[in-house]
Amino acid sequence: MRRRHFDAFRPLCPHCLRSGAGEQALLLAHVAAEESGDILSGILQCPNPACLHEYPILGGVPLIVPELRRMLGERAVELLLREDLDPLLESLLGDAIGPDSWFDSIRLTASTYGWDGYADLDPAEEDVPHGPRPGAVRRCLARLLDLAPGVGGGRLIDAGCGAGRTSFDLAARHPEALVLGCDVNLGVLRLARRALEGRMRYPRRRIGLVYDRREFALRLSGAERVDFWACDAGCLPFAPGGAALVAALNLFDCVPDPPQLLAALAAQLAPGGHLLLATPYDWATRATPVTSWVGGHSQRGTMAGAAEPLLRSLVTAQPGLAIQGEDLAFPWQTRLHDRSAVAYRAHLLAASRQG
Repeated sequence: MRRRHFDAFRPLCPHCLRSGAGEQALLLAHVAAEESGDILSGILQCPNPACLHEYPILGGVPLIVPELRRMLGERAVELLLREDLDPLLESLLGDAIGPDSWFDSIRLTASTYGWDGYADLDPAEEDVPHGPRPGAVRRCLARLLDLAPGVGGGRLIDAGCGAGRTSFDLAARHPEALVLGCDVNLGVLRLARRALEGRMRYPRRRIGLVYDRREFALRLSGAERVDFWACDAGCLPFAPGGAALVAALNLFDCVPDPPQLLAALAAQLAPGGHLLLATPYDWATRATPVTSWVGGHSQRGTMAGAAEPLLRSLVTAQPGLAIQGEDLAFPWQTRLHDRSAVAYRAHLLAASRQG
């Protein structure tokens, strides 16, 4: 956690925010390791005597979420996995633990996000005729920024940042801005932190349980103005109205309550701030109860199950928010392995808060 970002974003206790106890600025209670203004391990603490919740900083990533115990119970292994395993030993463990396991799920997620985010910088990556191209999420962001001219400096939030390449792109495109990438997936945040340190290392899935380790150096423009925190996008630990831009790419259909997420993101915008959304409406009940889907059900209603008009109405219902532009069918491919990819047509929507 970079001190520069801690001072600029001034994180609040998410437990107090969610419980209605007000805006309690977190204190840096303990620093166990720090390098050049980057706190690698330590503890943040709420000063409210009725709360005193503590939030760890692990591997440079602060975990500032309202339900910390549940998150650590579900995802701590993603942040604490060893990085010194021999590739053949890792392969043996993958075979032994087997498909559909927690271990394979972590590797598959790292492969998908690592490849799309950084394979274009990998000297060992080969161009596959008719195959997917890395950088789908970056192309999506670039298109959204074209739909939202006028984004300036200040604080930019990349909600659901994944492996973090879009956060670096935002910093490169806006040299006066500080960029904060937020996600609750600790495994992909680990990739983002590696990129911040100038290296990439991820398991690239070839087929089945066969993964090839990829490791290479990075030099990303604007990296000194980027940081990555573990935060719940539906309860961002910041005072409202301070962000010049909030981006949420492929996040809207991956949360329990999409309308609540939209309201939380919109609340972060400063006057003149921009909201960038991208979603393929790829609903799944493991992430979102069907009653919370925006479209994709209730085809007997006035919208006949359509999602796009519902999203527009949710956006324009936010105080002061107006739609700037849309792209209804932006191509987005996700690589699964050497012989498989999923193709989406994402709905892109750019909006801004009127001054």
